[in-house]
Amino acid sequence: MDHTISHSLFARAQELIPGGVNSPVRAFRAVGGEPFFVQKAQGSHIWDVDGNEYIDYVGTWGPAILGHAPRVVLDAIGDTASRGVSFGIPNPLEVEMAALICNWVPSIEKVRMVNSGTEATMSCIRLARGFTGRDLIVKFDGCYHGHADSLLVKAGSGALTHGEPDSAGVPGPFAGLTITLPFNDPTAILSLFMAQGSKIAAVILEPIPANAGLYFPGPGFLDLLRQQCSEYGAVLIFDEVMTGFRVARGGAQELYGISPDLTALGKVIGGGLPVGAFGGRAEIMECLSPSGAVYQAGTLSGNPLAMAAGLAQLTELEQTQVQRKSGWVEYPSMKEVSNESYSLNAWQMLEALGASLEQGVRELLKGREDQFTFHRVGSMFCMFFTGGPVNSLADAQRSDRQAFARFFHACLDAGVYFAPSQFETGFISLAHTHADIDRTLRVMAAALEKAC
Repeated sequence: MDHTISHSLFARAQELIPGGVNSPVRAFRAVGGEPFFVQKAQGSHIWDVDGNEYIDYVGTWGPAILGHAPRVVLDAIGDTASRGVSFGIPNPLEVEMAALICNWVPSIEKVRMVNSGTEATMSCIRLARGFTGRDLIVKFDGCYHGHADSLLVKAGSGALTHGEPDSAGVPGPFAGLTITLPFNDPTAILSLFMAQGSKIAAVILEPIPANAGLYFPGPGFLDLLRQQCSEYGAVLIFDEVMTGFRVARGGAQELYGISPDLTALGKVIGGGLPVGAFGGRAEIMECLSPSGAVYQAGTLSGNPLAMAAGLAQLTELEQTQVQRKSGWVEYPSMKEVSNESYSLNAWQMLEALGASLEQGVRELLKGREDQFTFHRVGSMFCMFFTGGPVNSLADAQRSDRQAFARFFHACLDAGVYFAPSQFETGFISLAHTHADIDRTLRVMAAALEKAC
């Protein structure tokens, strides 16, 4: 593939922007080489400035659950923009979005909009401290909650990718108030709460960690956290910025049947525009200014364009359904698998497409289980370049990063774009087709031979 224009743009970007990028993982430092620059995106595909086309499994890091540039979202943005792009005062779309979130996520009784997932988690931490009057925060190795000082300790995502889970510029006393534990270690949780339970303001975690690859809570792990937080009066915070409205209508907490006290949201609820939200129990949320003493604010919070885009996307998800009563019904992300009548909603269709990818990948990996571990939940997936099990950050870090880099570039050169890091998650959209999946599997098969 020719990348002449991308190369020129990246050279210029490095003169003007630190590292040439506005978010570290985009720099391709974990896989080598240079990033390409996107010209346009549509459905499940993206095109770079040199005219190269790719099947995209990054999906702007999760928000593009309908695919890129869905008509319903574009129309909503255009219609709203015609009446103004920002007001700095309340608008009706904020109330509509709040009602939808509270309806879809039963643990959220009240919600506040912000502008990013980082703002959402940062605000949850401040609110938990204000509500409990305590200082200590507990997080888990490899869980990434944005770049707020208190949370950038043994983090995942770009911090992990670039080999420094702790960031310069974070004062020691800040980090000292954050306790980190291994994920899926019940003994560590019990020991910590027994020793310091009365000092813990909150426990924050990704219920399905997706910033150190993708792995899952073990049986009873989330239940134990819920029980310990309730017993000791700590606030349980689920960071569902990635999993919210993607793995299920009500997020990971719906899948596992656990109700956190606070939830951080983002990604899907913005339809591709910058957005975040946090919400939870009314008595906790009422501690926020202007009702309470915990201050939080944002000029662009509840921005009408972001609210319109998110509402359009979520409404489309809710209304999307494919039915078969007689004859075959075509749908981009649904391969007919039986002669029985069916009716599938959006999340079931995403599950079907994800299952198709998983089945194909597992066929490719037969006899090589000592080298690879494939994880998937719904439309999220990750292939670790290490044998299993992978249940924690330490397990994920056994991965062969050099082999992954070779695999990544072989796929990219063949027109399939996965995240440029072993420690990121892939995303499938409703715009992906089984033709996309079939081509992806062929590319992966060839790339694995080159990588290993």
